Amino acid sequence: MENDPPKKTSGLSGAKVAGIVILAMLVTMVGTVFIVKSWLFPSPFEPVVLSKAEEQQLERKLERFERLGDRQVRHGGEQRPREMPTAEDLTPEPYSEKGASREIRLSEREINGMIAQNTDLATRLVVDFANDLVSAKLLIPLDPDFPVMGGRILKVRAGAELAFRNSRPVVILRGLSVMGVPLPNAWLGGLKNIDLIQEFGTDPGFWKSFADGVETIEIRDGSLRVVLKE
Repeated sequence: MENDPPKKTSGLSGAKVAGIVILAMLVTMVGTVFIVKSWLFPSPFEPVVLSKAEEQQLERKLERFERLGDRQVRHGGEQRPREMPTAEDLTPEPYSEKGASREIRLSEREINGMIAQNTDLATRLVVDFANDLVSAKLLIPLDPDFPVMGGRILKVRAGAELAFRNSRPVVILRGLSVMGVPLPNAWLGGLKNIDLIQEFGTDPGFWKSFADGVETIEIRDGSLRVVLKE
């Protein structure tokens, strides 16, 4: 009887299986390190530095608010000395609202640029404007004595709808997340996805006063426009 030809083995060899397992372990380890670094050690935000033209435009807008010179302005990442009140600021004059504009227009970059002027918030807070939506990211350093996560940085994100409909402002909290985990509505006092103006704007207090003083609010991609009532 002739010997049967040797059967060909099918499937993966033990060496190949071991190689795949090791590769999967390496990918898992790299992914875990990346997630831990992103969650527990997020990088500081890059402060928004306005161009010279943007800075001049922002200065013209801020001049309308008649703010005294108690702020510091960044130029290419450097701060100017504090501006002092001028003689014109302290000149006696009768109060008048004639010709005063009640419109406020600011871009997303301008607001982030103003945040960057605050040394405590420059690398910790950024805002985003989309259509009818204001979003914010905040990094909160935890005290070294804080349980479990002491010395680490907590990443918080929040979003709120801000619009003007039916002759009234609309303010709706869309959510808040911590370390990428959305908080349940019960933890937010049941305030998620409800119109705060409609809910609380009929009773005396902040929300009623806010709604009664606003003529219109408009949030578009990258810009904010608010008009106040007389």
